[in-house]
Amino acid sequence: MTTNPEPATETVTVLLVHGAFAESSSWNGVIPELHRHGHRVLAVANPLRGLQEDAAYLRSILDTITGPVVIAGHSYGGSVMSEAADGVASVSALVFVASFQLEQGESTAELAAKFPGAELGAALEPRPVPLPAGGTDTDLYIRQDRYHPVFAADVDPETAALMAVTQRPITSSALEAPATRAAWRTVPSWALVTRQDLAIPLESQRYMSERAGSTTVEVEASHAVTVSQPRTVADLIHQAVAASVGVTV
Repeated sequence: MTTNPEPATETVTVLLVHGAFAESSSWNGVIPELHRHGHRVLAVANPLRGLQEDAAYLRSILDTITGPVVIAGHSYGGSVMSEAADGVASVSALVFVASFQLEQGESTAELAAKFPGAELGAALEPRPVPLPAGGTDTDLYIRQDRYHPVFAADVDPETAALMAVTQRPITSSALEAPATRAAWRTVPSWALVTRQDLAIPLESQRYMSERAGSTTVEVEASHAVTVSQPRTVADLIHQAVAASVGVTV
């Protein structure tokens, strides 16, 4: 008697999208945990130049990946992934990590200011930046003396100091650009809500995750949760992979 083997599970690619004032290395603690679960991982260098431009870049990467994809976005990275993933059949889940879940017509800046408690705006340092086609935009950095208390309060001071120096700025126009798509309306989503967040207030994160119907986990952490609690982040991403693609937890 011949027994038919179970079909092999497709290899899932976990795509990691960092947000403003960070870089791909902000996922360094998360990546080994995802590898331990057997996932293929790619951390994208988010351009942080404009919502539509950043989303187009992310879509170009999605177009090169074979098989199912789970995307995790931190902070503004959530704005980008929701814009980019809409209508992309290979994307099976979205994981919003201390992140924005924009509705069409909303901007990242608008949602950041929707509820009280954010201290990030007052900590920003603007610098003019030339545009390729002429004219100027404004690059925004977090002042280095405010980076640790506002962005990464539960990260050790030495690491936070390095993060402050290597942070990548975002243009003000990227934060102000309205979303034209909302992939969370059609793609299953998970959300990690950070209760000690001074960049995206707790009330704002709860509002967005409840509106999206996301499977939500709350944690005592600062905005820099990918650095301070990488295993918690990786575990939620793995849960999203398991639920959406059917691998063993």
